[in-house]
Amino acid sequence: MNLARLAPLAVCGALLLSCGTAQPGADTAGETTTSSPSGRTGSPGTSDPVTSPPATSAQARTPARAVPSPTGTAAVRVRRADGMVPALVTGVRVARHDGFDRVVVDFKGDIPGYAVRWTSKVETEGAGKAIDLKGGRALHVMLIPAVAHTEEGTPTWSGTSAEPLTAVTGIVSTGDFEGHVGIALISDRTRTFRVKEYTGPSRLVIDVGH
Repeated sequence: MNLARLAPLAVCGALLLSCGTAQPGADTAGETTTSSPSGRTGSPGTSDPVTSPPATSAQARTPARAVPSPTGTAAVRVRRADGMVPALVTGVRVARHDGFDRVVVDFKGDIPGYAVRWTSKVETEGAGKAIDLKGGRALHVMLIPAVAHTEEGTPTWSGTSAEPLTAVTGIVSTGDFEGHVGIALISDRTRTFRVKEYTGPSRLVIDVGH
């Protein structure tokens, strides 16, 4: 037997044995399942290519829908059931938006009842002292039942001056007396407004049109 002629055949057989079987974990030719960018395995034919844009890219290009300006001037009144625990006023925030100024009253507890109306005269609760409206008018917000002080008597909100706004030129506390908390939003004239309630946390939002 010619051993020199058998040697190449033995080498080829060894190569076929080492290359013809896929090793555990190796990619299989023709397999369509791929890994998604998150590391999860996608179903055949449904996996997204790595070059696909993020799903949120279209949302990021969509501008936020503008909030319409308020349109009414009529008084708004909402009552709560008798026996409600007074809400604690924890602060008043303001911000300027396109077309309106926003005033947010924050509460601890449920949102109390409220009465919101335009007036040319505002007095402090209990004392009856006139508040200077500087020749303009006030959108008076009365909160019932509500308090603006702790059980120890420490005020949680006693009034604030608005940052530079367009419609609201000042914010004044009209008092915290016997479950009534008053807030006056001073302006140069009667303007459109709207009132909305929000929870989580509790707050009352008043928008005053420009």
